[in-house]
Amino acid sequence: MKNHRSPQEVNAGSMADIAFLLLIFFLVTTSIENDAGLNRLMPPEVNDVIFDIKERNLFEISINNADLIMAEDDIIDSKNLRDKVIAFIDNGGISNGNEGFCVYCKGNRLANSSENPDKAIVSIKTQRNSSYPVYVAVQNEVLGAYNFLRNRESLRLFNTTYEAMSTQYYNDEISENQKIKLKERLEIIRALYPQKILEPETVNN
Repeated sequence: MKNHRSPQEVNAGSMADIAFLLLIFFLVTTSIENDAGLNRLMPPEVNDVIFDIKERNLFEISINNADLIMAEDDIIDSKNLRDKVIAFIDNGGISNGNEGFCVYCKGNRLANSSENPDKAIVSIKTQRNSSYPVYVAVQNEVLGAYNFLRNRESLRLFNTTYEAMSTQYYNDEISENQKIKLKERLEIIRALYPQKILEPETVNN
C-alpha cells in the first residue's frame, strides 16, 4: 500500500512578521520630499480690507475669458506688466515733508498713483474661463516686480541681492549667528517693500 502523506503546511505567521519588518524598514529609510510652492502669504479677506484702500493705492489687474490681460483698464502684454507694477509700487506719491514720504522710492511721485510701498496693493482678478498658464504668468510678473525692488534696495543697503540672502538663509551649512543676521536683513528689505497682493473671488462673467 502507498503511504498517503498529508501536504506540508507553511507557517504563515513568520511571513507576516517579515512583511511587517520590511514595512518598518521602508518607512524609516524612505525620504519624503516636500513640494516647493510659492513663497506667499494667503491674500486677506476682501470684505475686511477693501474699504480701507484708497483708489490710488490699488493697482488692478484682470484676466478675461479670452486671456486678455488688463492693467488699470488698458489691455497689456504680460511682458510689459512687470514695469507697470514696479512704477506703481515705487511711485512714492506722498509729498516731501508729509508723513509717509518714501525717501528710498525712485518713482515718478504721481498724485494719482500709490502713496508709499507700504500702502501699495496689487489686485489680480480672473474670470471663470481664464486659463491657468496666463494666471501664473501674471503672478510671476507681479512677484518679479517685488523681487526687482527688493534686490535693488538690498544691493544699496547690504551690497548683495535679496534673493542671494534668501538662498543663503536656507543653507543648512551656515552658522546660527549668520542665520540671525540674514533674517534681520531680510526683514528690513521686506518692510521697505512688503508684498501685498489681493486676489478677490473669480468673476463669473
